[in-house]
Amino acid sequence: MTGRRSLSNGLARAAIRFKPAAFAGTFVALMMAPLIVSGCGILLESGIRASAPPQRYADVPVVAAADQRVHVMTGSGKDGEDQDELVPDAARLDAALITKIAKAPGVAAAIPDVSYPVRARTGTVTAGGWGSTAFTGVRLATGTAPRTATEVALDPATAQAQRVKVGDQATVTTADGAHRFRVTGITKPLTRAALDGPTLWFTDQRAIQLSGHPGKIDAVAVLAAPGTATADLADQVKKAVNGKAKVHTGDDRGGVEEPDLAEAKELLIALGGSFGGMATMVAIFTASGTVALCVGQRSREFALLRAIGATPRQLRRSIATEALLVAPIAGLAGCLPGIALAHWWFGQLQDKGAIPEPVRLQVSWIPLVAAVGAGVLASVFAGLLAARRPAKIKPGQALSEASVERFNPGIIRTVLGAAALVGGIVLASIAAKESGEDAANAALGVVMLFMLAVSLLGPLISRACSWLIGLPLRTGGASAHLAAANTRANSRRLASAITPITLAMAFSSTLVFMHTSEDHAMADQRRAGIVADHIVTSPGGLSADTTARAARTKGVDTAVGLLRTGALVPVGSGDSRYLLSSSAQGISGTGNDLRAVQDLDFRAGDPAAIGRPGTVAVDALLAESAKVDVGDRLHMALPDGSAARPKVVAIYGRGLGVAQLTLPRAAVAAHVTAAYDNDVLIKDAPGSDPDKVAAALAPLGDVTDRDGYAAAQDKDREISAWANTTMAAVLGGFAAIAAANTLIMTVLDRRRELSTLRLIGSTRRQILGMVRWEALLVGVAGIVLGTAIALITLNPMMHGITGSAPHVPPGLYAAFAGATLLLGLVSTTLPARLALRTAGLGGAGEKQ
Repeated sequence: MTGRRSLSNGLARAAIRFKPAAFAGTFVALMMAPLIVSGCGILLESGIRASAPPQRYADVPVVAAADQRVHVMTGSGKDGEDQDELVPDAARLDAALITKIAKAPGVAAAIPDVSYPVRARTGTVTAGGWGSTAFTGVRLATGTAPRTATEVALDPATAQAQRVKVGDQATVTTADGAHRFRVTGITKPLTRAALDGPTLWFTDQRAIQLSGHPGKIDAVAVLAAPGTATADLADQVKKAVNGKAKVHTGDDRGGVEEPDLAEAKELLIALGGSFGGMATMVAIFTASGTVALCVGQRSREFALLRAIGATPRQLRRSIATEALLVAPIAGLAGCLPGIALAHWWFGQLQDKGAIPEPVRLQVSWIPLVAAVGAGVLASVFAGLLAARRPAKIKPGQALSEASVERFNPGIIRTVLGAAALVGGIVLASIAAKESGEDAANAALGVVMLFMLAVSLLGPLISRACSWLIGLPLRTGGASAHLAAANTRANSRRLASAITPITLAMAFSSTLVFMHTSEDHAMADQRRAGIVADHIVTSPGGLSADTTARAARTKGVDTAVGLLRTGALVPVGSGDSRYLLSSSAQGISGTGNDLRAVQDLDFRAGDPAAIGRPGTVAVDALLAESAKVDVGDRLHMALPDGSAARPKVVAIYGRGLGVAQLTLPRAAVAAHVTAAYDNDVLIKDAPGSDPDKVAAALAPLGDVTDRDGYAAAQDKDREISAWANTTMAAVLGGFAAIAAANTLIMTVLDRRRELSTLRLIGSTRRQILGMVRWEALLVGVAGIVLGTAIALITLNPMMHGITGSAPHVPPGLYAAFAGATLLLGLVSTTLPARLALRTAGLGGAGEKQ
């Protein structure tokens, strides 16, 4: 037994030592797979472990805050499952909890904490209640604390910028309009937390009133009585709130003061989990294919070993040993650039504001070990599977099959491939009948099933492609005819080259054209939906009285204020029920006023009823997903998570470009952090001069027309566009490298064949021409298959999300196809020249 093991290990070491070129391509593939897996794994772990050290609450042992997720139950009984989604804005606590918490044992003080933006003469500042200075490190430099509803304290920078001192009057604009306050004090910060805190302080009661949601607070800061441990205090606070608030200690306090942390966690988990899972499957799948190709190329070697007495077990052990020698080293080599990829990706997201600055990338051994382990297991499994037949057949038969490629895809492989193909077709038909996110989720399964089918049915597909695409080649010259004959006779080799190219084209096209389709539909709907003559905007938002002031402006016929936000709508049914994040707009004015400035493409209902209390108008696609019609009650969660059941009075068709939900402004204003209008849409009176109207509106904010407004709104999707493009680049780049690697391995393995062609009289030019035609055939086949998979995936997805067909920019598609063909040509022509140079003019053959 020991002798057999030593022989197998010796064969493995000799194969790697004396034929390093044969393992170079395998090494590259096994290095690229851990690169993707480790990079995505690091992002996933960073999302799971993401935290922000508390600053504002650094001296507060316990913080009570509202649950920032809305929950919906799916299923029933023991099979029931809690589905939850992050609120679009921020959930708040009932102020009555302050009294209950203050009475709990061990509590020295329960301080209500609120903060929100207000506008002073110098710009936007943050306001809050004076009580929060007890834990933020703010003290008075001069004057006294505010004690009445008409008093305010300012920090030194704000006081200096507004040129006021103690006793002067200061104007502060909140969401409901302008207010005058007497400055009673100027503060000074004593800690770093104070620098990041509010810059303007009212009394606690007045701060709650002006927040726009009276009776609600952001959090309760709980200070401990002497001798009370933090854990004991937290337990007492939990009993006091009785499930009506979340109690936070330690680093969890940072999540309360950093509302973007939860979104950052979801983004990192989505990138590292959802995209990472897909990328990992592709990486492992591609690496396995490369290992199988390498083993398949050595069929002659295995046949000779069988002929001189090597046992099947020795061959299998040799292949497993080769994998165990190469895969760990390649995996470790791939982890280093994987860490660099994760750092770059994380840094880009942080620079774009998608991840808060305090959050740090977490790099541990867990994703690295998982990446290396996945590569080792994939290589061992793929190698043993590929060596199964050459190891078990008789030596004479092995030599016979090694001389000519055997076309026998295998029953199990064919059955599984056919099942994947049928599954993809069935799932595509199901996705075509779904709408919204259901269609998108189903479509992602479609692309994976079709890619699996292409992999398993590769030899059959490649033979069909070589026959179909090779028809015009057979009518060409000697090089074209040789290419057609070669590809038909070597369908397995062709399949190994077509698969990664198909993968690169399919995934890159799906990710990129999904974004271009959404952008195209949104831009069309937005341009058609905005019919206002002027739009008034402001970076800091517009107070509620701006609409009334605009309506009184000379030359204005109609003015409608828009408060844009989000809401959550339960969609689906049964076990597939979930919360869908939907865009929403709160309008001031009537439905007829809205129709003067927005053309929402109404499909059903009474547009004049929009804007009445207790009503909502819904986008047609969202209404279909939520299964509601005119007259039904729409179950939804408002921006702060509060439940609502408005009556559906109208259904329209331009929700993607404008807003999926249209409600009265009053219905959403009390449920957002800052109830400033985002825009005021203006319709000029008949016969008025547009330039004069625009000049008259200028004091209210920035004035633009509908075209400028639509162009500005397109910038809101920059992060989403960047994320999609980056995912396409990472996945497409990996697949492209895998395709190039496979093509190079395939060509370099043909040195004996190319030498034989030279011996029988083929010229160097004819051979290189043959290789180029083969590359074009492989490239065209991969492009056609990848495009077909992408279109089959995108069609139901885009019809469900946008209600229209995919938008594929011709120039961008041509660039994809051209890059694919160029990749194929370069990856085959260069190694073919090297192979011919090795073979020599006399056809010296392959060096043994």
